[in-house]
Amino acid sequence: MARHLVAASEALEDDPALAHRHALSASRRAGRIPVVRETLAITAYATGDFALALRELRTYRRISGNDDQIALMVDSERGVGRPDRALELGRSVDRSTLPAAVQAALAIAMSGARLDLEQPELALAELEVPQLDSDRAFSYSPALFAAYAEVLEELGRTSDAAHWRALSDRAEAALEGARPDFIEVFELETDEEPIAIAHPVADDAEEADTAADDAPSAPEGETEPAGGLEADVDEASDPADAIEPEVAAILEETAHLDDEPAARPDADRA
Repeated sequence: MARHLVAASEALEDDPALAHRHALSASRRAGRIPVVRETLAITAYATGDFALALRELRTYRRISGNDDQIALMVDSERGVGRPDRALELGRSVDRSTLPAAVQAALAIAMSGARLDLEQPELALAELEVPQLDSDRAFSYSPALFAAYAEVLEELGRTSDAAHWRALSDRAEAALEGARPDFIEVFELETDEEPIAIAHPVADDAEEADTAADDAPSAPEGETEPAGGLEADVDEASDPADAIEPEVAAILEETAHLDDEPAARPDADRA
């Protein structure tokens, strides 16, 4: 089981279909482990199977008690053509209890649902969260800035859109050189004033809780501040980053499951 989780994590970006097959194999062996259901949901989402992703995300949320994949749930509701349900789901959680990266991802998903309903003004408002800080760049900033630029473009505010799109590109470039294992401050040579970039030490990821559940069924106008961008390393916003921390935590206790025959999955009631 563990080797399939690792393989799914490694293949997710380049070959989502292969990653999904590995996740299915893991789910047949250890469907009671939250990270397995989470991985299956993420790979299903990556392959465009939003109905399966939503079902598995609901189960993961129920057995883990975590809302850390709420943004993916909202986007999966959009994927199955239910933007109203997506908005309702997003409003059902207390955002103040969510990590900053999850809040940013949820804002993007909620904004997308507003665009689905042809409500661009409300879509822009959904993105105006504390994480939309043009002075600093975190791991979620490029995607958040780009989403803001997209809605501004939709509203015909092309100049503002270009500004935020440039901020997104600069934030992404700054973060590409981030090293989480040490602190480094240096200057980038640009046509503008030098940009101070700080790379703080990243916090260790917390291990995920594990809980029992039924085994899954088979898949059915603002100016740029003078200081520029100060880039900090924060929690990863990519859902695939949520896979690997839990893998190491369960390798030893679940390694024997790889030698057992796959059990026929029960019907999922999530």
